[in-house]
Amino acid sequence: MRPFSALDRIAEWSWLDKPASALRDTVFAVLRNRRFRDVLHGVWLGHPLHPMMVQTPVGAFLSAGVIDALPDRGAGERRAAESLIGLGLLTSLPATLAGAADFAQAHEEQQRTGLVHAVANGAALTSYLLSLRWRSGGAERAGVLAGWTGLALTAAGGLLGGHLSYHQSTGVNHADAVPHVAPEEWTDLGALTELRDRVPSRRMVGEVPVVVVRDGAELHVLADRCSHASGPLSRGTLSWQSESSGNSPCLRCPWHGSVFRLSDGGVEHGPATAPQPTFHTRVVDGHVQARVRRIPGVPAGG
Repeated sequence: MRPFSALDRIAEWSWLDKPASALRDTVFAVLRNRRFRDVLHGVWLGHPLHPMMVQTPVGAFLSAGVIDALPDRGAGERRAAESLIGLGLLTSLPATLAGAADFAQAHEEQQRTGLVHAVANGAALTSYLLSLRWRSGGAERAGVLAGWTGLALTAAGGLLGGHLSYHQSTGVNHADAVPHVAPEEWTDLGALTELRDRVPSRRMVGEVPVVVVRDGAELHVLADRCSHASGPLSRGTLSWQSESSGNSPCLRCPWHGSVFRLSDGGVEHGPATAPQPTFHTRVVDGHVQARVRRIPGVPAGG
C-alpha cells in the first residue's frame, strides 16, 4: 500500500455527496454577498486566505498543549493555557468562514475530502470548548485531556488540509505554468474573419489552449484553462461588470463563476485568486497572431 492511500480513498466516497451538498447550500445561504466571499477567498491577496488564517488558532492550541504538558503547573500557567485556548477558538471563526467559502466552490472530490476535514476541525473545536468548560468548573484533569484530544484532532484536520492543498490542488494556481511553457514566438491563430464579435473562441498557442475574444477592433487572448480549477473559459460568458476598470469586458468561467478582466486577466470575482495569463496580439495579412506575455526576468522554460 502506498503512503497515505487512505486519504486518497476519501475522494471516492460518493456517500459523502449528500451531506457535502447540504453544507455547500448552507454556505451559499449564509455567505450571500459576493464581495464578502471574494474577501474570504483571498482575491484581494492574490492567493487563498484560509491557509494564512489557520496559523493563529493552530499556534494558540499548540502553545496551550505545550503549557499543559509542563510539570508542576501553577495558577499562572493554567490561566495562560485557558487564554490561549480562548484565543484559538476566537480566531477559528474567520478561518472557518474562509475555508467554508473555498469548500463551497470546490469540485466534487475536493468537497468529499473537505467535508471530512471540516468534521475533524469541528470535533477539535468542540473538544476545546469542553476543555474550557471543565477547567472553569474545576475539573482540570478532564480539561487538559480534552485539550490534548482537540490538539490531536487539529493535527488530523491539518493533515487533510495539506492533502487538499498539495495533492488535490485546492486553491493552487492552475494556470501558473502558461508563461513558462507557451512558445516565445508569434503563433498564428487563424483568420480575423473567422472570429465572431464578442464570442469566445478556443485556439492553440503551441500546446497551450487559449481563448480569443474579438471586441470590435480589439483582440483579447487569455489562457483558456481557469486558474481556479482549469475550467474552459472558451465556454464561458462575456459580461461588462468590471468595477475596477470601468466598463471593461470580462469573461466568466462556466464551472465555478470566476470572472476575469479581458484587458489584463485580472480577477474581478472569485473563487479564483490568481490572474489569468494574457497574450500579446497582432494582425498580419488578415491573420491573428499571439505571443505570451512573459513574467519579467523569467526566460522560456522557467
